[in-house]
Amino acid sequence: MGRGFQLSREEFEEIAQRAFDSLPESITHEIDNVHIVVEDYPPEHATRGRDQDKRSLLGLYEGVPLTHRGTWYGASPTPPDKISLYKRNIESVCRSRAEIERRITEVLFHEIGHHFGMSEDEVRAALKDYL
Repeated sequence: MGRGFQLSREEFEEIAQRAFDSLPESITHEIDNVHIVVEDYPPEHATRGRDQDKRSLLGLYEGVPLTHRGTWYGASPTPPDKISLYKRNIESVCRSRAEIERRITEVLFHEIGHHFGMSEDEVRAALKDYL
């Protein structure tokens, strides 16, 4: 992958926040106990056992999807789920700020779909309808 278009961390985080804020309230209202972070690259464990390398992963959802949470969820201290946006990987596939903005929105929406318990195919279909 090439170097792509690069932004400061602050610019990237602002775009990510705007992307989240632009999601319909019907979606954001249902998001529960999720922490969204920006990291340069995924950690080693993120691609272990997957058919992709560390530099091609743009985002990752880690946690307990809403569809798998039972009455036990939250009965004791529960760490938040985590959605990671991988800044350098996203930048490497984009040639402009506008492309980065669109890609951040896509990746964020995709990972939120996993928080809701959607499969890859369901997320991709919903993404086509949303964007």
